[in-house]
Amino acid sequence: MDSPRDMLSAIGRTACVELRCVVPESSARVLVKLETQNPTGSMKDRMALAVVEGGMKRGLVSPGGRVVEYTGGSTGTSLAFVCAAKGLAITVVSSDAFSREKRDHMRALGAHVVELPSRGGRTTRELIERMIAKARELSTVPGAFAADQFNNPDAAAGYGPLADELWEQSGHALDAFVQSVGTAQCIRGVAGALRTLQPAVHVAAVEPAESPVLAGGLPGPHKIEGIGPGFVPPLWSPGLADEVIPVSTDEALAMTRRLAREEALFAGTSTGANVVGALRVAARLGRACTVATIACDSGLKYLSTELYGSA
Repeated sequence: MDSPRDMLSAIGRTACVELRCVVPESSARVLVKLETQNPTGSMKDRMALAVVEGGMKRGLVSPGGRVVEYTGGSTGTSLAFVCAAKGLAITVVSSDAFSREKRDHMRALGAHVVELPSRGGRTTRELIERMIAKARELSTVPGAFAADQFNNPDAAAGYGPLADELWEQSGHALDAFVQSVGTAQCIRGVAGALRTLQPAVHVAAVEPAESPVLAGGLPGPHKIEGIGPGFVPPLWSPGLADEVIPVSTDEALAMTRRLAREEALFAGTSTGANVVGALRVAARLGRACTVATIACDSGLKYLSTELYGSA
């Protein structure tokens, strides 16, 4: 029996499942890494721990200090969780564009949350830029540490173990990896690690069809929380992915609801977008192959939203 551990040690080592009902028989098998099993129900727990501990090692975070971050919710919740475990204060800049559950969760973990108004509850470039500017302003006070998820060098490294786990759970047989892009830190960390294990792995990035900036299109408003900031993330480069797959908000919502009802996989909208993308790749590769993607966060974060509010 394992000896007692602290809450931070519960991050990672999440399960991996094979989808059975939404995948056509002629397609490759589709595996989903259940990052919903992390303590806050999100893959962002991995990067939050790496960012805070990286800041501590560099002397940028000290006892009595304050972490400051802009976030749609899951990153802020994960950082609030890590800060609570380490006895640090945290201020989060968020918005009403993101679910009430996320903002309440951050507050429950001790975060001070500054909310900026959105336009119609949609994610837009203008909103994200305002959030970043506000967080930058708040991080100028003495003792503050700007986590800065778009640029922090420790964030991508936090996702490296996810790739190692996925490789083992796939039976060392992984032909493609599909992941939606917000900051690009997750696809950076996972794809980099997977390519050292399987150089031929095909990597597909998913972005909102309404805001196809990675594919060279124009930004636009959408309702897939956590991805598609409306600009190309600073750490994105075309070589990170072999293709970019556009998925609309409506497609993501519909698939997320199907996953709950047909696969008993209760997750958020970015997970639905991931699976839509994974199914497209799986259909192209055929039955002899394996495609993996991520259940980014728990459906419990979205009960008040249109995703499940009218279910």
